[in-house]
Amino acid sequence: MNNALKKFLDYLAHQKGCSSNTVRAYETDLRQFLSFLRKKRIFSLGAVDYPLLLKFLTFLREGGCTEKTAARKAASLKAFFRFLSGRKMIPSNPALILRSPRVPERLPEFLAAKEIFMILEAPSGRNRQVLRDRAILELLYATGIRVGELASLTMKNVNFAEEMIKVEGKGKKERIVPVGRPAMKALIEYIESRPRRGQETVFLNRDGKPLTERSVERMVDKYGRKAGLGRKITPHTFRHTFATHMLENGADLRTVQELLGHESVTTTQIYTHLTVERLREFYNKAHPRA
Repeated sequence: MNNALKKFLDYLAHQKGCSSNTVRAYETDLRQFLSFLRKKRIFSLGAVDYPLLLKFLTFLREGGCTEKTAARKAASLKAFFRFLSGRKMIPSNPALILRSPRVPERLPEFLAAKEIFMILEAPSGRNRQVLRDRAILELLYATGIRVGELASLTMKNVNFAEEMIKVEGKGKKERIVPVGRPAMKALIEYIESRPRRGQETVFLNRDGKPLTERSVERMVDKYGRKAGLGRKITPHTFRHTFATHMLENGADLRTVQELLGHESVTTTQIYTHLTVERLREFYNKAHPRA
């Protein structure tokens, strides 16, 4: 069973082009399922049937698992068994009709313009690490790229003259994203502070090695706390903020879809809900008979 899991994780990482965070999430979910099977004294994935999958989801709920987490784990199971079935590693797909638990739609959190400026101004000083952190924050807000896309950005994919970057997104799909002058200025200042030779990756740690996604996440949260925003800020908060601000200021949905690297415009449509909520909020505050 562990060998099958390893093949699936390799497929996610090397063929699907999933980020390390995504692969790690799948691994966590599926290792929990394999542990559940061993406790049931089931040692073959071919012996798994649909009722057993339902028992696992029931086991999760009884253990206090939220509907959102249970839905994610169900999605992991569906992807895993679809992979195994497609490669004839099991006789049939027991997860074919498995339905994920219904999760109430939750709008993604984003920052107001005042808040984003507070966090962008949080890094103080001119040493190399501060210049790097400032460039990362500016780039996240200017482009809306994913944390994995930022961590893997290379020097050859930065077009300084055109103020563009080439981003390798999910599934190894490439897209061109404008950067904007403040972010490009911060990026140039950081790059000029780096050693002239060495890593091709843009963002490096103190040892001159590529910065990890987890390091970027910790850094963003640190400046969110320093700015006094009072809640956890992640690179994905910047992505949500980028999309929301673009739509609020007149960008059309297709343009935002292209910039974010969404495969389907329906994924991007969540941000139209955000702007509608904002309109309703403004209306309620401003209209005498709201």
